[in-house]
Amino acid sequence: MLDDLALFIAIVEAGSLNAAAEKEGLPSATVTRRLQKLEAGLGYRLLHRSARRTMLTAEGTQYYEQCRPLVQALRQATLRLDATLGAVEGTIRVLAPVNFASEILAPAWASFLEQFPRVRLELELSNEVQDLVGSGADLAIRIGAMADSTLTQRRLGDVRLVLAASPAYLARNGTPRNMKELEGHSTIATLPLREWHLQDPGSGAQFVLHPDPRVRVNEVRLAVMMAEAGLGIVLAPELQCHASLESGALVRLLPGWTSRERSVYAVWSQQRYLPARVRALLEHLAAFTSQHPLLAGDL
Repeated sequence: MLDDLALFIAIVEAGSLNAAAEKEGLPSATVTRRLQKLEAGLGYRLLHRSARRTMLTAEGTQYYEQCRPLVQALRQATLRLDATLGAVEGTIRVLAPVNFASEILAPAWASFLEQFPRVRLELELSNEVQDLVGSGADLAIRIGAMADSTLTQRRLGDVRLVLAASPAYLARNGTPRNMKELEGHSTIATLPLREWHLQDPGSGAQFVLHPDPRVRVNEVRLAVMMAEAGLGIVLAPELQCHASLESGALVRLLPGWTSRERSVYAVWSQQRYLPARVRALLEHLAAFTSQHPLLAGDL
């Protein structure tokens, strides 16, 4: 009804149905039909009309005088809202995993805030999957399969997993050369990797190891540090152990074997409209991750 009311105001101000139709970019028949619908809903005639000229009825005059300020106020409120939603400013709340947000994405947060100085960023870091809708956050970064169908997602990249252990551990316990030998070693497990999926590069055979870890931890960086200390073999994202492999603190095991990659997603609620500031952050993160050498996959 609000659209029809605004059209009625436009007809009065344009002076005729044809003039209003041309101004609004509508067929004349549509303008006539919508005016008739409005009058039928109100129960009285608003205009004496012809194609060339319209005249307000007494009821139409009263209705126009009362409704015109309301329509103008609504238009102004809409313009202000459009300006707010279209501006890259204000607060953005993001949920994200601790390591990925604080190590890999740290330069992205900084460069985004430098580019958009009127934005405030609230980062809530946790390795638990938090309720995005209930928390009121604008965006979440998640790693792994997405099960919540109420969320919209955009893939930012893929994380490779590698098997690794310290030289000291391997000197004491030997280096595993296949899946059977691997099963006899001490392991360090990270949540949610309760199963280790590995593929033999020679035969293509798929193996699943259910580690009985000496240590299980939900913080990947700590797991990598424990592996560096010689406590066992770890399956960890290459993002978190790349520096250790480069320095020699860890040694990559079963070279050529592959594990399932884990996709990284930006997710948001389907029920929420994305303001310009959130869309800008989403595009900034996508551009950053697409250039990161350790985020594999064809984006």
